[in-house]
Amino acid sequence: MLHRIRRRAKEPSEAQRQFAELHARLQGQVPPGFGVPTPEPEPAVVDDFLPPELRVPSHDQVDGKMMPWAQPLVLDGEMTACAECGAYRDWLILSTRGEIWLRCRAGHQQRETRIDTAWYNRHSGPADATHATFEDCLRHLGH
Repeated sequence: MLHRIRRRAKEPSEAQRQFAELHARLQGQVPPGFGVPTPEPEPAVVDDFLPPELRVPSHDQVDGKMMPWAQPLVLDGEMTACAECGAYRDWLILSTRGEIWLRCRAGHQQRETRIDTAWYNRHSGPADATHATFEDCLRHLGH
């Protein structure tokens, strides 16, 4: 009886025979797409994430910026006053074409050479509105 068990173990089983047949059939075959370079994915074109009504114009699309300055403006230890009316507070500070201008409540304007665009950018907050004309901006700021 022991002799029959040993003899059966020497012969391949049915599963082993099916595997050998399948292996012989697939020998030399290459799966589809194997060895072929994958195509580069096309870059996705994504439009700007903000809708047009929420976009802020860039610095080169704006003629200038202005901000209110209610307190006295002290530059180099000296209080700045309007050259025409003597007002020393409630200024509008305008930044345009690399120059800084001061405008008093009475509407007088004077160029301020002690302030540069970098000073303006440090002291101004984010823009809360954009306007098509200078007069619209003055109305918005209450001048």
